[in-house]
Amino acid sequence: MEEEPLRYASTIFTAATATAATTAYATATQRTWASAAVGAMALFTVATASAEPLASDSEFSAPQPFEAQYRLNIRGWPGATITHTLTNEGLHWLSDMSFSVAVARGQERSRFSVDEGSTRSLLYNSSYSLLGVGDSYQLNEAEISSLDRQTALFDLSRRAGHEHCTQSAPCAIEFVDHKGREEHFQYYVNDPGTIEVPAGEFTALNVSLIDVEKPDRLLQLSFHPEWPGLILSAEYQKEGRRQTTITMTQFTPAEGSAP
Repeated sequence: MEEEPLRYASTIFTAATATAATTAYATATQRTWASAAVGAMALFTVATASAEPLASDSEFSAPQPFEAQYRLNIRGWPGATITHTLTNEGLHWLSDMSFSVAVARGQERSRFSVDEGSTRSLLYNSSYSLLGVGDSYQLNEAEISSLDRQTALFDLSRRAGHEHCTQSAPCAIEFVDHKGREEHFQYYVNDPGTIEVPAGEFTALNVSLIDVEKPDRLLQLSFHPEWPGLILSAEYQKEGRRQTTITMTQFTPAEGSAP
């Protein structure tokens, strides 16, 4: 089966491994959906590789803890609810995305540090299961050549808009997937604006990502500019056709003040 739902859904969500079994087609289909949902939690996440000029650390929005819920829709698959939390753990941060439906569940989490305008991956974990059977992955700091896709989601949302990345001159970006394999994209920033989602109306930083190897694939992400890592919505298109969407349905700031 095709790997794209997971590869691109990481996040936005970040991206993909198909996990089809060879015996029962129905079981294989469900397993592939579970794997795709885990990748969709990453929402196609990416990390800045070579974008200039970089903003100083003081110009970046400071990390803030939050919890958000999203509605995930993958074309041809059942819908699901994703829960995303960003938590401060002292010297580092934890980004955690999880979903659960009747027969399947999945989770993807990353610990990372933020220092002087840079972001560094420390530990990445991903797992999913269907009827108690599934797979899990772990990458430690030495196995992550750039950023893992959860950390990259945070990093991109924080940096985008501070760099001169346009449709005619996009910036190069890279990250590693759940198995540590490098991915290469380009991105550019669209005009800012407001977006209305089930969770409310928000100011949006709009970013478009293109797969360098497959330019007919487009990912459009809307971040909140003052809450790094907070996705408002995301849409993945293949050959101009919508494949995956993620929309924020609930938002709870840990500090008690909504944006």
